[in-house]
Amino acid sequence: MLGVDPGTGATGYGVVETGERGSFRLVECGVIRTASRSPLPTRLHQVYAGLVELIARHRPDLLAVEEAFHAKNARTTLVLGHARGVILLAAESAGVTIAEYSPAVIKRTVTGRGAAHKPQVGFMVAELLRLRHPPQPADAADGVAVALTHLLRGRTLAAVGQRQ
Repeated sequence: MLGVDPGTGATGYGVVETGERGSFRLVECGVIRTASRSPLPTRLHQVYAGLVELIARHRPDLLAVEEAFHAKNARTTLVLGHARGVILLAAESAGVTIAEYSPAVIKRTVTGRGAAHKPQVGFMVAELLRLRHPPQPADAADGVAVALTHLLRGRTLAAVGQRQ
């Protein structure tokens, strides 16, 4: 399972597996960084190439990505949409199933609160994965949180289905 927190400057990612007895195991996390002074097409290509490499290396069955949010600045929202576009293209080109979650759903799933702040998300990611410290930088923790959201929501839906 590959989770991605999109951005043109820093795209956070996390690869998480389901382990024994339903536990989660962090395989890898990090950030795809681009130079802020580079032209947007160059930055988008770097994000795309980084995702293609991650997908080839880990061969995830699913890529979960954070949905675009409406920032106060319209340009920020638009640029984030471009980053999401190349992420979706990389997954689709590799035949990887895609799931999308809103920022509020991710925060609520991982922390229990839809308006949680980055440090709270990082703390809960560390708790859920039994890590000594949250993944760094925060964008990496956010990518892991996206992956955990899909895994936790799937577990919840399966449990509900079993009760019916």
